[in-house]
Amino acid sequence: MPRSEARPPAPRILRFLLGDQLHRRIATLTDLDAERDVVLLVEVEAEATYVRHHKQKIAFLFSAMRHFAAELAAEGIAVDYVRIDAPGNSGSFTGELERALARHAPDRVVVTEPGEWRVWEMMRGWRADLPVPLEIRPDNRFLCPRADFAAWAGDRRALRMETFYRGMRRRTGFLMEGAEPVGGQWNFDHDNRKRLPKGHAVPPRRGFEPDATTRAVLDLVAIRYADHFGDLDGFAWPVTRADALAALAHFIEACLPSFGDYQDAMKAGEPFLYHAMIAPALNAGLLTAEEVCAAAERAFRDGAAPLNAAEGFIRQILGWREYVRGLYWARMPDYARTNALEAVRDLPWFYWSGETAMNCLAQCVGDTRAQAYAHHIQRLMVTGNFALIAGIDPAQVEEWYLVVYADAYEWVELPNVHGMVLWADGGVMGSKPYAASGAYIDRMSDYCGACAYDVKAKAGPTACPFNYLYWNFLIENEARLAGNPRMAMPYRTLARMGDRRRAEIRADAGRFLDGLSAAKQDPPDGQLSLGLAGPPQRSVQAETAT
Repeated sequence: MPRSEARPPAPRILRFLLGDQLHRRIATLTDLDAERDVVLLVEVEAEATYVRHHKQKIAFLFSAMRHFAAELAAEGIAVDYVRIDAPGNSGSFTGELERALARHAPDRVVVTEPGEWRVWEMMRGWRADLPVPLEIRPDNRFLCPRADFAAWAGDRRALRMETFYRGMRRRTGFLMEGAEPVGGQWNFDHDNRKRLPKGHAVPPRRGFEPDATTRAVLDLVAIRYADHFGDLDGFAWPVTRADALAALAHFIEACLPSFGDYQDAMKAGEPFLYHAMIAPALNAGLLTAEEVCAAAERAFRDGAAPLNAAEGFIRQILGWREYVRGLYWARMPDYARTNALEAVRDLPWFYWSGETAMNCLAQCVGDTRAQAYAHHIQRLMVTGNFALIAGIDPAQVEEWYLVVYADAYEWVELPNVHGMVLWADGGVMGSKPYAASGAYIDRMSDYCGACAYDVKAKAGPTACPFNYLYWNFLIENEARLAGNPRMAMPYRTLARMGDRRRAEIRADAGRFLDGLSAAKQDPPDGQLSLGLAGPPQRSVQAETAT
């Protein structure tokens, strides 16, 4: 028999997982050799503070990372986990990777591409600077690879989500019957705009009691990040895959049947309504887009949820989520620098304090402070709509959205806010700005009934500021927007207004906006890069228009 030749030992690989890549089948781990490889996870100050994230977001990620590391270790996998308060913690991804290389002396490093441009640039620097080879793998949790979206986008100026979404339906087969959509139409958005009936009872949130690991993280965050925005009381996010699957199951059973009808509704004291509350888990890797869409489709096909609900939910995941991620990577870094409407006003301080006589904004900011959450219509048509029609600087608004939500990462936050909310991209994402007066908020919520302002009044100090700010927005941007076909109707209405009415609008808006500027208080030294994003230190004056 021929003498067998000894095989060389397999290479020792350091597999570096980022904190939002907590999935067992993430590309970094697909070919893991449990006998030789080491998985590295690190908590670092730079990631907790590059913006002053909501306390609950930091707590959610640290707890989820610690639980995931423990699950890997229970499989017999060697895990090198560096806590934020560990002696010698360098405070950065790069520093901790270099320290791990010195500890483990691997033959190479494997990572999965990150979600944010700034980390992508960091990774490319590693490829050039590390003493061992670095392999960067595509993120296999998404249904549309970055390269595929870039090929679809090409050199088109406008990238419409609906076109992309239909292609993704065909590609994946979700809610399809052969080559046609189930039910004969692609989109049931017009069926999903009902106001919540008075006295309507909504299902309670499926919360998760913090275990010992999470309680330790909450204690750490309360002390270490005491000056960050937001509350920790009531923290109930799912921090393990098992909990995330339980949250998804609860949504499918208790919420999805009515989600379609009421997904755009708002109600004081009810921040969750029929929404899934799974975005933090999904964006951190505890769930995948494919399994979430499959669960919603299965509920429809089993007769447990109507088509408008299943389609509306799947569109948010398969459509919007995949679309904004693709747009982000196809257009960065230049995308973030545009400001098509030349908006320059400072972010009002009530975005942090919640101290405003406008009840809708007070409710949404209060919910956000308490829960690190607001649903998509609160984000788009209340906090976002106000920022749009008040002409707030896009960079300041975008930083606020990145700070305050537990599900916020730049890849999903920036396109949504820059393109959808603020139209700062000049129409790359949306064909028109989503500007609205107080009538929309009144139609979709109960906020206006308890407001100090009168939503029916169009002018004067007691009128809802959304009313005159909306028309002032159209006046200020007339040269830019009047030729937009989708803005033809409001501009025809504006054209019928006389000079006296236009002057009245401008005077009301000017008085209100000047009052916001006068009430603004400068935060102390050490706040965020823009000097605005952080918790309020002092109370602010009420708007002068009250």
